[in-house]
Amino acid sequence: MVMPMRPPALDGVDVRDLSVWYGKKKVLEGITFDARRGEILGIIGPASSGKSTLLKCVNRTLEFVPHSKMEGTLFVEGLDVASITDVQALRRKVGMVFPLPVGLPLSVYDNVAYAPRMAGIRRKVVLDEIVEKSLRQAALWTEVKDRLHLLGTRLSGGQQQRLTIARALSHEPEVLCLDEFSIAVDPVTTMKIEDVLVDLKKEITILLVTNLVQQARRLADRVVFLNAGKLVEFGKTDVLFGENPIERMTFDYVRGRFG
Repeated sequence: MVMPMRPPALDGVDVRDLSVWYGKKKVLEGITFDARRGEILGIIGPASSGKSTLLKCVNRTLEFVPHSKMEGTLFVEGLDVASITDVQALRRKVGMVFPLPVGLPLSVYDNVAYAPRMAGIRRKVVLDEIVEKSLRQAALWTEVKDRLHLLGTRLSGGQQQRLTIARALSHEPEVLCLDEFSIAVDPVTTMKIEDVLVDLKKEITILLVTNLVQQARRLADRVVFLNAGKLVEFGKTDVLFGENPIERMTFDYVRGRFG
């Protein structure tokens, strides 16, 4: 008897039997998991496990990769990503922060105001509110409020990383994807950003790709563990990091025995 497919949740991300190819190479195979608003979902695994590829599927930036193909179903806020015709609207719904800060050659203010302006917002009073709110959410406002005219690329590495988060938040996404965001920042700044994420998860769904397993242990409510493009285990963080995860490979990976 074939069981009927449950309807997609109206919040968060719902991934079902997702496979991805780069040309003839299969980089993700039959991945299924979900992430809900109000939680941080950690995505861990060795290099070349498909973690970044998974994030690219969520907002369809996979389409920028030549000869890529995706099969399966992926829902964002209850909408089938593959069937969305307004891709820019999807990418406003899904904010992305990449491993290295990519500041636009603009002022701090204009970096954050860029996406709202592209969406048609022109009134300065509204842009001012968006810029301040986004910088506050990224724990950067107090450090730059008197230097909003400064080129974003003149900020320190950690500040630039938080600026990219502020820019991602400026269009009020419902999902925030972070791809190894702490790779370019110092431990103190990483802790600041982690505090930001814990606060943000009350309002949005967060997908956090990290090679730092202890960061996943600190932050994530649930964890997806990938290896060689396959989902090894998915569940609550305390189970995956505990003494009795379902898979022996999980036990070995989170204890640093390979990776």
